[in-house]
Amino acid sequence: MENTTLEEFRNHTKEEYPKEVCGFIIVNSRGREQYHRAKNAAENSEEHFIIDPVSYADAEDRGEIIGICHSHPDATSEPSEADRVSCEATNKPWHILSWPLNQLYSWEPDGYEAPLIGRQFSHGVLDCYTLIRDYYKRELNINLKNYFREDEWWEKGENLYVDNFKEQGFVQILDENDLQKYDTFLIKLVSSVPNHAAIYIGNDTILHHVYGRLSNRQMYGGYWRKHTTHHLRHESLC
Repeated sequence: MENTTLEEFRNHTKEEYPKEVCGFIIVNSRGREQYHRAKNAAENSEEHFIIDPVSYADAEDRGEIIGICHSHPDATSEPSEADRVSCEATNKPWHILSWPLNQLYSWEPDGYEAPLIGRQFSHGVLDCYTLIRDYYKRELNINLKNYFREDEWWEKGENLYVDNFKEQGFVQILDENDLQKYDTFLIKLVSSVPNHAAIYIGNDTILHHVYGRLSNRQMYGGYWRKHTTHHLRHESLC
């Protein structure tokens, strides 16, 4: 990162503090490196960030994106688990500036994968759907499509799981006692639509990632079975 680019990134961070900022390093048509500010679409922008898709498209129109930037207000510049996963997803260098510590941490994709059990929660990056995508890819080499999902989408008229499970190759199993390893359960957690998902891993056990908690294994029964709305199986396993 050039000094002028870093200074623009620093100014953006200072101006928006204590909010978390995000932006891009681009190289324009003249070969000049620039910092391009992006909109943080997260509802709680003081705790995390979500790059607005429109900002991403705008940056691509302005030049080649060669780096992703964001700030860590009142924290160190050490990348979180979600930061490392996101860096891998973009396949570009990432840069974190802590403020007011004014520490810069930069790194490049290195093949990092978050563990299936004990991963941190970050909506849209490391959440219940991410866990399912990662599990299916690692265990079965099945690629599931990723979807942009706003925080608390289930309270904004969306029904993402129900609207998309058929497109992803899942079929509904009507016999609730017909349990098979790798099945997926859609679950309502204080919601009018299913807003959580879990993977059946055998022996009456599910693997899932509840909002705000570490991913873990739990017995499938009681609360989780009671609030299950859909029992799904990937068509390749039928």
